Amino acid sequence: MHTSRRNALKTLALGTATLVLDSTRLLGQQAETAGTPGWKGRINQSVCRWCFDSIPLEEFCRTVADMGLPAIDLVGPKDWPVLQQYGLYSSMCNGAEIGLTRGWNDPQYHETLLQNYTEMIPLVAKAGYRNLICFSGNRNGMDDESGLQNCVTGLQQLLPLAEKHGVVICMELFNSKVDHKDYMCDKSAWGIELCKRLDSESFKLLYDIYHMQINEGDIIRTIRDFHPYFAHYHTAGVPGRHEIDETQELNYPAIMRAIVETGFEGYVAQEFIPVSTDKLGALRKAVEICDV
Repeated sequence: MHTSRRNALKTLALGTATLVLDSTRLLGQQAETAGTPGWKGRINQSVCRWCFDSIPLEEFCRTVADMGLPAIDLVGPKDWPVLQQYGLYSSMCNGAEIGLTRGWNDPQYHETLLQNYTEMIPLVAKAGYRNLICFSGNRNGMDDESGLQNCVTGLQQLLPLAEKHGVVICMELFNSKVDHKDYMCDKSAWGIELCKRLDSESFKLLYDIYHMQINEGDIIRTIRDFHPYFAHYHTAGVPGRHEIDETQELNYPAIMRAIVETGFEGYVAQEFIPVSTDKLGALRKAVEICDV
């Protein structure tokens, strides 16, 4: 996640969704199941809005839809009507979190987080969406076991509501080596242990391939062994978080084939910051690379 995304997350308003329940759910179903002209479509691909926030939202939605992508990641309620206008699905919703460093591992934030997510979960469900992002927060001297216990204490209070509405709370894995110093959920094993303790289909991980390559590597083996705990994936090139082409070290076609082999039916979202002057051309190339 980049500084611009961090700032955007802080300023997102919860808003009120103005979508019509039945029609929007139909749009989401169409986005997830319809064949995409020109693409193999074995991977449901999305794109993170914040990486292309220099492009006005309507223009971006129009281009994404024309490209044949069905969804956009990291969009909150105030912008869902724009996605709906272009037949796009909100594949990872946001707006309930209070920041990347202040999360569920710290009890002082539980009251605010519970209020925010309690308000947001019904909005996500009413709009016909499923995934809602969350963060562990930073360690600030806390040991991993205490962080796990605190996350369980807070999230257990929320999960009955998520289960009732069919919403999946997704905690994102970040690297703490380069981008997010001191972030607690920086290892697959820690996040998986949290999933096991919560034992709910309404809590899973957002496995960010870029972040986990930096912190631990072994991407394909991790996906094969632990895919039941992963509800969503993000991409980006390593090093630098830029294009996922031959300029970086990850073999994305092989990673995508591994994801397909697990039977995954969720979304893989492009989350790279393009350095090319042709930003949308870079996005199209990334989609081609991942369309295995």
